[in-house]
Amino acid sequence: MSTSPDLTKAGPAVPGSTVLPAAEPRPDVPERRRVIGRPRRTDGYALAGAAVAGVSLTALLFTRLAPFDGALGFVVVSYLAFLGFYTLLVSFDESGPTVRDRLAAAVVHSLAALMLLALVVVVVFTLWRGREALVYLNFFADDMGRAGPLQPLSVGGIRHAIIGTLMQIAIALAVTVPLGLVCAVFLSELPGPFSRLVRTIAEAMTALPSVVAGLFVYATVVLALGMGKSGFAASLALGVMMLPIMIRAADVVIRLVPGTLREASLALGASQWRTIWHVVVPTARSGLTTAVILGTARGIGETSPVLLTAGFAAYTNANPTSGPQTSLPLFVFDAVRRPDEAMIARGFGAAAVLMGLVLILFAIARLVGGRAPGQLSRRAARARVRASRRDAARFAARARARQAPGVHASDSEVSDA
Repeated sequence: MSTSPDLTKAGPAVPGSTVLPAAEPRPDVPERRRVIGRPRRTDGYALAGAAVAGVSLTALLFTRLAPFDGALGFVVVSYLAFLGFYTLLVSFDESGPTVRDRLAAAVVHSLAALMLLALVVVVVFTLWRGREALVYLNFFADDMGRAGPLQPLSVGGIRHAIIGTLMQIAIALAVTVPLGLVCAVFLSELPGPFSRLVRTIAEAMTALPSVVAGLFVYATVVLALGMGKSGFAASLALGVMMLPIMIRAADVVIRLVPGTLREASLALGASQWRTIWHVVVPTARSGLTTAVILGTARGIGETSPVLLTAGFAAYTNANPTSGPQTSLPLFVFDAVRRPDEAMIARGFGAAAVLMGLVLILFAIARLVGGRAPGQLSRRAARARVRASRRDAARFAARARARQAPGVHASDSEVSDA
């Protein structure tokens, strides 16, 4: 009886057998993990070289070779030259797909940087132009009822515009949030010919000009019903602008909920509406919050609907159902077109306050609905722990009652109930 050769030892090869190489001794130090996503030094050299070459070639064109001028043209030509030089430099070391990938990455990152730069410029410019008005406390605590256009910044403020904006957007949200979410649930959970018609109308209304919404509310509420210009009419006009945005965004979010969750809930015996309320809506809560934020961003900055339906007032009107009421965008529109510097500073200060107000509203919305499905807040987690302790105590008492002599199981269950 022949025995098979030992394959763990290196030796002369035997015909018809496999010989494994001798295992090399492994060091005691663990192998360092390689990072493949880290940019290489050559990538930085290519970016820097392409930027320098693009600016140099553009400067040569604008000063020596061609009759070009203008800062915007210089920037555009420099950017195009940078892309061309960057593609050329990368092609020296990489293949075609890698070159296209690097070029696309350069375009995407440059456009993202441009958008970020534009946002920073807008915010910084607004704060810088309104810095003179923001340092006065009366700018936030007073209105323009006793301040004329030639009064200094120490007189008057935007209290009436802040109150008007908060009231109008609160009423608009109270009307549009229930309608928008219910309509989105209807479109996604109850498909049919009528839901397709509603979706088509909602998509068409997303491009509705704001002045048309203001004219519609002005003709129906202010003129036909005789309600007069008021903050409530302005809220209805803002709601007309916010509702289609909210419906479309919420509809997309709800349709992204996995169908297996709905099937599991229905298989356990839950009805369709209980499934929607306890499964679909909690799963899409963060997305629904984003839909509300998008709708709020559309309505809070509108000017023409407020001007048509609420008018303009220099005093504080805390009654949204009667009398003209000013909002922050409307105050900014009226102030920045004045010739005096004090009113222009008040307009930019009001714009800065409006940006801060929008940021606060978005932060509150994120805190309310920004958690992932199944993620609890600290308060909810403590409440769940207390409920678990109560359940554990009840189960322990039931077990002791069943073990006690002379007590039947049915009696203990009745006493627990």
